[in-house]
Amino acid sequence: MNIRSQITLIFFAACITTHTATGQIPAPAQKEATLITGATVHTGTGEVITDGAVGFREGKITYVGSAANANRSDFKQVIDAAGKHLYPGLILANSSLGLVEVDALRQTRDMDETGNMNPNVRAMIAYNTDSRITPTLRTNGILLVQSTPRGGLISGTSSIMKMDGWNWEDAVYRSDDGIHMNWPVTKYRGSPWRGEEGIQNNKEKPSRLEMLSLFFDRAGAYAKESKPKNVNLKLDAMRGLFDGGKTLYIHVNLSKEIVESVQFAQSKGVKKIVIVEGADAWRVADFLKQNNIPVVLRRVHELPFREDEDVDQPFKTAYMLQQAGVLYCLNYSGDMEPANARNLPFIAGTTVAYGVGKEEALQSVSLNVAKILGIDKHTGSLEVGKDATLFLSTGDALDMRTNHVEKAYINGSNIDLENDQKELYRKYAEKYGLDVKE
Repeated sequence: MNIRSQITLIFFAACITTHTATGQIPAPAQKEATLITGATVHTGTGEVITDGAVGFREGKITYVGSAANANRSDFKQVIDAAGKHLYPGLILANSSLGLVEVDALRQTRDMDETGNMNPNVRAMIAYNTDSRITPTLRTNGILLVQSTPRGGLISGTSSIMKMDGWNWEDAVYRSDDGIHMNWPVTKYRGSPWRGEEGIQNNKEKPSRLEMLSLFFDRAGAYAKESKPKNVNLKLDAMRGLFDGGKTLYIHVNLSKEIVESVQFAQSKGVKKIVIVEGADAWRVADFLKQNNIPVVLRRVHELPFREDEDVDQPFKTAYMLQQAGVLYCLNYSGDMEPANARNLPFIAGTTVAYGVGKEEALQSVSLNVAKILGIDKHTGSLEVGKDATLFLSTGDALDMRTNHVEKAYINGSNIDLENDQKELYRKYAEKYGLDVKE
């Protein structure tokens, strides 16, 4: 094949990819006042309203209560949802969704920049609203995502994005909510490729800690200048950490490192701190509670972090944090995280089997996430005045056997719930003469 033929083939492949990737059209703004009535309403605050109703107009919730007390004449569209369940939209924290399409293709990975200190790298401008993964998450009720960069000591700045939009500017829900820092590990598992066996000491940790310390000192001094003579983009991005405008998300797992990373941030004058991953958070729950440090807990469906831990430790960590009074939420970071994140409601369901109440488990993927991300005044629960971001399921949203989302709304807009898997399901069900269960 000559070079001209290769270029032609690549061009047509790109056209096909673009066509399939941009097949879904974002929903228009809400035009008609809508009332969903007769459903079991899970408000996300712990309250459950049997035979309830939720009404919304112009993207805002205007009524939450019993169906009997709802004034239907106030709403142009009335949806009968008897026997179904209504939930607040689920929120996915700490995810590379929209920044990664195919893990194996470098061209589709845009979540990691070179260098160690990149606080000025903003995830939202790289967020891909045409991702073919996003529709598969919406199908399960996940409607907002914290798009988060990866890599380095300071990865960059995350933003909360709507799972529907024409472009990143259209999809942004809250811009630049926080800075993500990867705390240097003390030990790591050796790599045979480097001739390492067993657990290794991280000889680079002292130098990396010194690098972080100097950087935070410079950032703190820079933040005190309202109009610096020489603008430094990296230091300017850190400014919000010292006045409470941004949150410092510390990615760390070991108990000792959780404590030292929090103490480090406090010593540098950081106002808001959140632990991300936190495999050992249950070991230092009292410390986290005393210092009012929330946790974005690592995925539930995984092996124990330590070889000597209980085999079900990842399943019960959420309950242990709840019992200790630590505010926590769940996320799905790790291997193949964008595609696997569709299971977010179901890992919340797993925590129910290990002690967490069902409504509290719902909060761990809705209201608690909103509180930790600083957007709870606008979303995370079904309350009057909040954004109408919600979904209707025929069954229990936390149970993979029964969750079937029929309708979903983001800020009142009725979004498309189609995805590639549904299309293939219908295609082969028809081929083999099977009944299609929509």
